[in-house]
Amino acid sequence: MKVHLKTLGCRLNEAELETWAQVFQKSGHSITKQAEAANLIVINSCAVTQDAARKSRNLIRKIHRDNPHAKLVVSGCYATLNQEEAESLMGVDLVISNKDKDQLVEKTLTELDMDAMPAMSTEPGEISLFTRGRQRAFVKVQDGCRYRCTFCIVTVARGEEASRPVQAVIDEINALHRQGITEVILTGVHLGGYGSDLGNNLSDLIKAILAETDIPRLRLGSLEPWELPEDFFMLFHNPRLMPHLHLPLQSGSDTVLRRMARRCKTEEFTAIVNKLRSQIPYFNITTDIIVGFPGETEQEWQDSFDFIKQTGFGHIHIFTYSSREGTKAATLPNQVANELKKKRSRQLHELANDMKLKFCRDNIGGEFPVLWEGYREPLERGKQRVFGYTPNYLRVCCVIRNDESVENQTITARLTALGDGCVFGDLVGGA
Repeated sequence: MKVHLKTLGCRLNEAELETWAQVFQKSGHSITKQAEAANLIVINSCAVTQDAARKSRNLIRKIHRDNPHAKLVVSGCYATLNQEEAESLMGVDLVISNKDKDQLVEKTLTELDMDAMPAMSTEPGEISLFTRGRQRAFVKVQDGCRYRCTFCIVTVARGEEASRPVQAVIDEINALHRQGITEVILTGVHLGGYGSDLGNNLSDLIKAILAETDIPRLRLGSLEPWELPEDFFMLFHNPRLMPHLHLPLQSGSDTVLRRMARRCKTEEFTAIVNKLRSQIPYFNITTDIIVGFPGETEQEWQDSFDFIKQTGFGHIHIFTYSSREGTKAATLPNQVANELKKKRSRQLHELANDMKLKFCRDNIGGEFPVLWEGYREPLERGKQRVFGYTPNYLRVCCVIRNDESVENQTITARLTALGDGCVFGDLVGGA
């Protein structure tokens, strides 16, 4: 049976897709990148915003329209929060909620009567990530969140915190490394809360991975800027732990943060950023900002804007606030007018772009080991442009000959100039 996997939303959804892909392969099925060629399609949906829920519905309809004969399974946050609606959509054969995600493959094969004799008795030789065209892997280490930020529906959809045992994470990373993966990204709903149910913490997990695997690159997914262990910052002195963190700030105004029920004030956020930047050269901090949270006054917006500008970020994911039924924020008074939200969003996008360009310029002239991707663009005269990422997550592009290949290799590049969507670089020592 050919299985096609599709996701919307966060890196945690990506990590779950990778896990399912490998379990499907071990059950004797193959992974295909072509949805129209699949016998079974699994969609991992999102509902972090109303727009994400709408996109999930549209994707389900489109997938069924394009391949009406394939069995269609839907999981994820949209399917969990809107189970009856998801089940009623044309073409959906099975809905599996987040609490049953760990048994998704087993439930799918059993309930849809799609069991097969295993085609291979050992680990798949052609790992699912390469089948799906990726050179790095997302590894889910934790699910759920004990906190209830007033704007967040994900904690409702994902449930209580649950951490994977350290050894299970190590075994998965070692298996990925044997299959050619050179970078893994640890993901979770509340990654910083890892181990709260096991009696350990995120630092313990990172130390164990660095000690018991040989994976060349370890990267962390989105990390809430609180409850970080005392020894966490020192871990970045190990060059295998990538100097980039995505720390969701959400607002640069302390009064707005209080209404959001965030556990990190701007002063504490500044201390974290300063500690990272003072210890590690070229450390890249990226963030999330919500524009137009209920009750956001002009002064609060200006305070937020000034704090963001003062802090400086390599990239900002900007979300215009939208009300989500089931969250406390949806009941708050003084909802901000849409036109005002759009105006503030435009202002922040302009600032974010300026800060991103500044961070890129600050890195020009430096030499960095770059993990090169498989994607390439053909050029004239027997040349091609290839792309990859520095440890601090700058996208680099470089021109090489058509008969050269750098895919899934880590080769140093000297950054030379700003490009369109990337930083231009030259390979040091050649491919």
